[in-house]
Amino acid sequence: MREVEHRMRFVGYADAASEPNVIVDGKPNDGTLMTLSHWPRSGTPADLMADTSTAIVFNYLDRPDLHVPADVVSNNHFDEDGLVGIYALLEPGAAASRRDLLIDVAQAGDFGVFTSRRAARVAFAISAHADPRTSPLPRSLFDRPAAPADEGLYRALLDVLPRLLADVDEYRSLWGPEDAALTRTERLFEDGRITLDEQSELDLAVVRGPAAGEWHPMAVHTRTAATRLLLVHGPRVEFRYRYESWVQMASRRPALRVDLTALADELTREDGADGRWRFEGVEHIAPRMFREGSPSTLTPEDIRRRLEAALRAGTPAWSPYE
Repeated sequence: MREVEHRMRFVGYADAASEPNVIVDGKPNDGTLMTLSHWPRSGTPADLMADTSTAIVFNYLDRPDLHVPADVVSNNHFDEDGLVGIYALLEPGAAASRRDLLIDVAQAGDFGVFTSRRAARVAFAISAHADPRTSPLPRSLFDRPAAPADEGLYRALLDVLPRLLADVDEYRSLWGPEDAALTRTERLFEDGRITLDEQSELDLAVVRGPAAGEWHPMAVHTRTAATRLLLVHGPRVEFRYRYESWVQMASRRPALRVDLTALADELTREDGADGRWRFEGVEHIAPRMFREGSPSTLTPEDIRRRLEAALRAGTPAWSPYE
């Protein structure tokens, strides 16, 4: 990998529109010369595509023949993949020695999967910085509108990130609570109290376990590649499309999303209790189908059977690909 020919600088998304720029992990604006993003229909060159935007950035750094004359890098939202991807573009030399870790952090943040626990903990610490309930950053940063707050988070975390990557244990107070929640869910799997049944032809996994407490999504996601999840928490049932089916994946093609609005309406009609089933829509990043109001009178197996029929019969209603 060769470093870019000139040093780049981070600029907030709105201001970046007036300068030639590279967008990492978001959508282009009026000044964008290159988009390095796995977002739907992002326009990223096919030769650079990867599962995470951070991996796309490294592919870009490997291809000086594709570099564009832009000094500015930006993004339209803050998250882990955006942060470590922008860091890699700003500091390509330092990032090169941590390439695998940075891509792992991006996957942990976006997809809830990780190879190393260190990467998961870095992602937890970044998330804690960005949450006003847990962040050590000044409260005034979070009192701004969304765009200035995101810009402030990038500037603050780009300064923190090198220290976090070098010594994640220094930030244990930030990642510790979520890491413990992950461990608790992993133990439920190990003890057989949470079980997982995959149906690969439907890209579906049915996960069953106790109703008490919340399951950490990383414990689920690292155990199955299925991007359609039916979660049965005791009597409570919820369906989710994972984020992987919203972005452009390069390593595989998750099943395209089926609109489950009609199924939600059907379940509402046949459910005798007060309340309704709602589907959030195929265009949402990680949409759910769930019950609002009183618990369902339908059995989890009945809901599963109807869901499987809807997924088999349904036609793709949305695609992230060009």
